[in-house]
Order: sequence, then C-alpha cells, then structure tokens
Amino acid sequence: MSNYGGRKYLIYRSLELIALVLLFFWMFAPFSGLVLWSIAIKWYWPHVLPQEIGLDYWLEALGIRKGLAITGAVSIIDALQTSIFIALVVVALSMIITLPASYVLARYKIPFKSLIFFLFLMPQAFPQQPVFVNLMAIFYKLDLVGKIPGVILAHLMPSLVYAIWINTAAFRSIPPELEEAARMAGADSFTAFFKVTLPLAAPGLLASSVFVFLYSLDEFTGTFFIGLPFVVTLPMLLYSSSGYNMQFASATAIVLMIPSIIFMIIIEKFLKAEYLGGLGG
Repeated sequence: MSNYGGRKYLIYRSLELIALVLLFFWMFAPFSGLVLWSIAIKWYWPHVLPQEIGLDYWLEALGIRKGLAITGAVSIIDALQTSIFIALVVVALSMIITLPASYVLARYKIPFKSLIFFLFLMPQAFPQQPVFVNLMAIFYKLDLVGKIPGVILAHLMPSLVYAIWINTAAFRSIPPELEEAARMAGADSFTAFFKVTLPLAAPGLLASSVFVFLYSLDEFTGTFFIGLPFVVTLPMLLYSSSGYNMQFASATAIVLMIPSIIFMIIIEKFLKAEYLGGLGG
C-alpha cells in the first residue's frame, strides 16, 4: 500500500508540474516570442531559434543609431513621450470632470441615477470605429484633426466610463458617518471632504487614474482617425511597423507593455475589494 501511495503521490505531483509548465508557457510564450524577435538579426524557417542575435534593432528603435530596414522611422522614444503626455492630460481632465460628479452620485439620492450611469457607458456600447469616424467629421470643422488636443478629447470620451464608475465606488465605500463626525467636531463640508473623505478614497482614485492612463496609452482607433497623420503614439507606431519589420514591432510592443505591467501591480495593491463591491451599486 505504501508503494502504491508513493506512486500515486508521484503521479499527482508530476501532473501538477506539467500543468504549471503549460500554464507558464501559455502566459509567457507570447512575451518570449517578442523578446526573441526584438533581438533577432536573422531568423528563418525552419530554425527554432534565431540564427543571429544582437541589439541592432533596439539601438535603431531607440534612436541611438540609424540603419537596417527602418531608417527614417519615428523612434520609440518620441512616440512614447507623445503617448505619455496625452495619457497624463487625459487622466488630469477625467479626474477634474468626474470627481465632483462621482461624489454626488455616491453620497446623494438623485433622480435618474441609473440612467446617468448608463449614459456614461454609452461610448462603450457601440463599435468604436463608426463612433470615431463621426467624431472625425465634427473635429474637422473644429480644426482638431491631426492635432494633440483632438486626440486628447477622443481619448477622454471613453475614459470617463472608467473614471466615473471607479471613483463613485471609491466614495461609496467610505461611511458617511466619518464626514458627519468631522462636521460635529467643527469642520465645514469642504474641510471634512478634503481632510477625511478624499484621503480615504485616494487608493480608489489612484486605481481609477491608472485605468484611465492605461486606456489612453494603449488606445489606437481614436488616435488613428483623429490623430493622423501628425500625431504618432506608440500604438500607432506599433501598427505601422508590424507590417514590414517584425523586430522593430516587437521592440515597440515590449516598451508598450512596461507601463502596463507596472501600473497593473499598482492597481492590484491599491484597488480594494470594497471598491469593487461598490461598482454600479
């Protein structure tokens, strides 16, 4: 029986190890492929690994030197700076717009509250392409096409969905009695909000900002229709390079992933269960 039990345990552990290896491969194989392609100088079928590796394409993509097959292309650094600038402005505007609205929605019984939440979801309820095509026609009349302010406004519209829902949940998770206690201690409404409510809601507001930042950083469709041909963000550069140079596209994709990984770690740390429980409540 002991030998049978030992074999059973060994089989169980072996299956568990195989499952973990397969899970690891499923999660990280695409990223591994990106890394290999970004350093591959020569990689032809039927070779499993690159025949020649180096950092030549990384040096060109980062604008350190020119050569190879992508001479004249916009560098990753320029596109990344544009993407980050747009994303930061979108975050600032979305917080300015949604913080007062989120607090009111969380604290007060207002008529048609469900309808208001539904209206904020409307930008995501339709296919993005026809929405941005129609928006482009409007922006042409306002001279915003091909300019960064136009791209910012195009990113802002869908970003409000994430901001209003998460910010409202963050404020709703804080007991109103804390503000009432601050008022009873002599604080006015503004002091109670800034000294009590806002610090307690800060982790949820940070998570909301991160969601908005990541959405703007990765947004392609709106940038394509509103920003062309003069606004080149990192997703635009990835799209334009993926058709002619796999190495450059892989390097661009890796750079685009780095902020996402960092900020998702931040979200995991600060987005608490009580905020998620308050979404849409």
